[in-house]
This record gives sequence, structure tokens and C-alpha cells, in this order.
Amino acid sequence: MSTATVKPEEVGMSSAGLENVTCLVRRYVDQGRYAGTVSVVARRGEVVHFEANGLMDVERGQAMRPDTIFRIYSMTKPIVSVGLMLLYEQGLFQLNDPVSAYLPELADLKVFAGGDADRFEVREPARPMTVRDLLMHTSGLAALNGKNPVGELYRRAGLTGMDSTASLAELPRQLAELPLQADPGSRWIYGISTDLVGLLCEVISGQPLDQYLQDRLFDPLGMIDTGFSVPEPNIHRLAAAYTYAEPGGQQSRAFALADDPWTSDYTRPRSFLSGVAGLVSTAGDYLRFCRMLAGGGSVDGVRVIGPRTLQFMTANHLPDGRDLASMADFGGETRREGQGFGLGFGVLLDQTVAQTIGTKGEYFWGGAASTAFWVSPADDLITIFLTQLRPSATYPIRRELRAAVYASLTD
Repeated sequence: MSTATVKPEEVGMSSAGLENVTCLVRRYVDQGRYAGTVSVVARRGEVVHFEANGLMDVERGQAMRPDTIFRIYSMTKPIVSVGLMLLYEQGLFQLNDPVSAYLPELADLKVFAGGDADRFEVREPARPMTVRDLLMHTSGLAALNGKNPVGELYRRAGLTGMDSTASLAELPRQLAELPLQADPGSRWIYGISTDLVGLLCEVISGQPLDQYLQDRLFDPLGMIDTGFSVPEPNIHRLAAAYTYAEPGGQQSRAFALADDPWTSDYTRPRSFLSGVAGLVSTAGDYLRFCRMLAGGGSVDGVRVIGPRTLQFMTANHLPDGRDLASMADFGGETRREGQGFGLGFGVLLDQTVAQTIGTKGEYFWGGAASTAFWVSPADDLITIFLTQLRPSATYPIRRELRAAVYASLTD
């Protein structure tokens, strides 16, 4: 189903070129690799492609809808990061403030210095963890799935991220008993830093994270379906979530049901409001968020953040202009040559080094269920792709979408 509002040629894009986007996502659905998808392309404030394909719930035979609700996982991070920077604009904190100024439980963190999860040594950190470290994933905190002793210690401590039954406020106490994986500022580790970004939103604003985001972002932007859970009247719009499975036997498709929408934890109030990966949203809602970003902090006359703040957030903050590949500890995951990182966003530094088509200064991120978005300020271009298949590295859809979307630009 298409809800495109203008012809692509009106905004410097090709209808024939965008047909490649349609063919690409439909091919994934037709070949049984994704159950269903919603894809969006917008330029110069106008939507030129908005399509829903396939099924949102294979088991029930429900067609994908333009207003389907998705688990956006790590596409939560940019939203929560913007939320914290709204408080920065009020002068309520500085980026080089030690995190312990707001979360005193973290004042005496030590760094893992050797050994294994059963017997290890620690040392003093080279410097304190700062607020900017949390926004940049240079806090020294480990990844929950890290294949290292600190990651194992996290798992033993029950730090299971968005599935936790604890409250967000309990996280500092848990982390205080565990070592950092690295000195703050020394490595880019894609871990649980943004959960603490969410907690800082609570501590500094004095509101629970869900209410704070509702008041400062979701209500002003008209993001009516974005939140940490799905209200009962909307459960019929929540997509089923799937995991990759080798096709064969009676199952010809390459995925298996992982989370039934009618029994999902997302249909109940959640105690752990994860800034890392806790939100659900729709393509329309996330487009409102992206239009705000592309509009320098405002959309349809509603301003939520300043344009200079967004420019600052989407610049590369890695030291000495480095890219992620030179600084990241991915634990065996895909490296990111030619890509930098700002305050909550990945940033394209050099498309030739990254070996993916794009425009320098494009900022982006994705989610664990193969979702993705990017905004190109130079091209005034927005792309959003939503589906529900884990892991996100199963197929190269993000690179393929870039090729198709950028090839459709005609000016």
C-alpha cells in the first residue's frame, strides 16, 4: 500500500529509481526472508515513497499496515539522546560533567585489569566517566553480549537490558559492583550507556523517562504511537517479531516466531524503561522524528530543539577525527570503517572508506530487528525501513537500500 504524497520528480528524484526500492523490499518478502516491511523515503519535506508489504503477523495472516507498530530497539537511542540534550539546552548539565555528579553510586568505578569472570584484578580509571561518554558509547561500560569477562559478569549479575524486571533507578547500584571494560574515553563499546542517558533524563528533569519523553518529544511532535508499551486498543497493530531460521522441512520461510503480539511483554507496562532499546513506534511517528531532525529541530512550526544543538549532536565526536573501526570493540561484529559517531547518532565520514553509497554528514542508526533510518542534510533526504527480524546482520538490506535510494536522486 502506498501513501506517497508527491511525485518524486517534484523534489529531484526519479520514479523509476524509487521503483528499485519497491522491488528490493518486495523481493525480500516474496522470497520469504522478511514477513513484511514498511519503507519510507522523503525529500525536501515531502514523502515520495511510503509502502507496506507482506504480513505483520504470518501466523494470523494479517497484512502489513502503514500504521503497524514495531519494536524499534536501538532506534530508541537517538530519541533518548535528543531528550537528554533538551536539558543541556536549559543549562542543567555540561557534557564534561562526571556522571557521578548525578548518579553518585558510580563515583568509585574501577577498570578490569586482567583475569577472568571468576577471579580478576581491577585498577583506577584514567579519568572519570562523563555525560558525553554515555552519549558516545565511550563510557567503558561493557556490552551485554560481550564475549569477554566483564560481559560475563554483567550476565551473571542479571543485567539483561530491556528485559529486566528492575527499575531504571536500580541500574547504577548494580553497575557499581562491577568493573568497567575499558577506561572512559578510550574505546567505543556498544553497550548499555544509553540506559544511563535515560536515567539522567529522569534525575535531571525530575520525571519518569516515559512521561518526560511524552511531554518533551512525543506530544509536541504528534508521535501518537511511540512509547515503552502498546495500549490494549492498539495491540492488533503490533507486528509479530521473528528470528532467522534456516528454511526447510515444513517451514519454507527463513524465520520463526519470536514474540507473539498478543502475549508480548510490550503489551504490559514495563518497569525497566530502556533508553537502549525499549521503544515501539510506527513509520509515521518515526518520520515525524526524522522530519524534526531534518528541519533543524522543528517540524510543521513546532520547535523542540535548536538547530545548532542538532548540528553538534550529528558531528563526529570521536577523538582526532577517527572512525569507529579504529576505536570500537565490537566483539566480532561488523566493523565500521569510514563511519564516526556523535551524540546518539552514527555519522558517515567517507563513503569510499565505508564502501557504501551516501553523502558525507549523513547521520543514521538501526535496530536489532533489522530496522534502520538515515537523514542526509546535504540532500535533504530521509529514509526509514521497518521490519521485525533478528539478528539485524542477517541480510545486507541497509546497504542495498542506500544504493537504491541514492541512485534515485536526480539533482
